[in-house]
Amino acid sequence: MASAKEIQDRMRSIKDTLKITNAMYMISSSKLKKSKKMLADTEPYFYTLQSEMSRILRHLPDMNSIYFKTNAEIPERKRKAGYIVITADKGLAGSYNHNILKLAEEELEKRDDYKLFVLGELGRHYFEQKGINIDKQFHFVVQDPSLSRARRIAEDLLKLYHENQLDELYIIYTTMVNAMQEEAQVAQLLPLKKTDFKIPVPIDIPLERLALKPSAEEVMDHIVPNYVVGFVYGALVEAFSCEQNARMMAMEGATNSAKQMLKELDIEYNRARQAAITQEITEVIAGAKSQKKKKK
Repeated sequence: MASAKEIQDRMRSIKDTLKITNAMYMISSSKLKKSKKMLADTEPYFYTLQSEMSRILRHLPDMNSIYFKTNAEIPERKRKAGYIVITADKGLAGSYNHNILKLAEEELEKRDDYKLFVLGELGRHYFEQKGINIDKQFHFVVQDPSLSRARRIAEDLLKLYHENQLDELYIIYTTMVNAMQEEAQVAQLLPLKKTDFKIPVPIDIPLERLALKPSAEEVMDHIVPNYVVGFVYGALVEAFSCEQNARMMAMEGATNSAKQMLKELDIEYNRARQAAITQEITEVIAGAKSQKKKKK
């Protein structure tokens, strides 16, 4: 059995750790509230763009656009695919990073020709250790998502798409199913699918009249890049929310474990003290008996 002093030292160390996990929980809680507000603020913009694209496609379902090509003539494995992978800059967030990186590897294995774009230091370290080539890293983004940073990312990748260096573009990030559950997912950014923008209209309601100048194609070519920017920004903010939520749950689990260890150590400490007191009493009695025998 450990001595009372050793147990006290362990308890002191756990209490110090407990302060850290509590502080990290509070920090992540504050960041989560901020990111949820940011996410709510993006939704009207995102859905307005979707609505406008749906209106155009409702009137011109057969319109030609580079953003709606099918790539049907190219086998899926041979298509030049780009993957944006959003991870965290640091750990202590449960399985948040593991799930994203595992999904990303599974997607890369399906392709013969791909480009990898990584956001987050943990993702960068992981792929470098695996010897997987990273085509571009975007620094200082995941901990401070902003519309301007999302626009810079989208513009760089749209340029590659227009230059035919990419046939398809995907984004791999984490979405929040509910307060207790998160899910890593792959979303196709480009090309877009017309079926995703079909909003059913009742038969008895006539179509509104649209005047698209200079042309429907040019209007769509202006809207889609903004839609991509909005999607990237929304993914960054949602991933940031999920990271903070995962870190909160991890810190809560660590805090609860530390409290349980303190309870167990407190019991062990009391037993050690009782054993030490009993030992001291035994030694005093033995000494007293020894003194009595000497006097006789």
